[in-house]
Amino acid sequence: MVKLKNVGILITQDALLCRQNMADAEFDDDFAEVADTPETGESSQGKRKRLFSKELRCMMYGFGDDQNPYTETVDLLEDLVIEFVTETTHKAMEVGRPGRVQVEDIVFLIRKDPRKYSRVKELLTMNEELKKARKAFDEAIYDLKAE
Repeated sequence: MVKLKNVGILITQDALLCRQNMADAEFDDDFAEVADTPETGESSQGKRKRLFSKELRCMMYGFGDDQNPYTETVDLLEDLVIEFVTETTHKAMEVGRPGRVQVEDIVFLIRKDPRKYSRVKELLTMNEELKKARKAFDEAIYDLKAE
């Protein structure tokens, strides 16, 4: 069990290191994206701007891939992620109120997948805790300014 915790810490440290390295190279990446983006507006036909490539590279590195994975691999993974999000969003629009996606609709769709369901519940709980902490912090600052 201690080994698993240490591995988790190492993965986190690797991901942070990757994020630091990516931030250092952010200017170069932004320039490359602008240079690769077609000016004709053919976002679905030709090359399109990659939305999650930096995050996916860091995640891949954190899970044991090379620090600089193949671009084709990252692109394929991003295509899969975008396809999943798009399909889930369309299904959620059909389940709840038409044309509107709510958190409950997403929870309803993933209720049969225990891993996804528990992760979403964990993230929603954490979000509520963060909201409460921010509210308490803002109230404390407001009380200090009032005095």
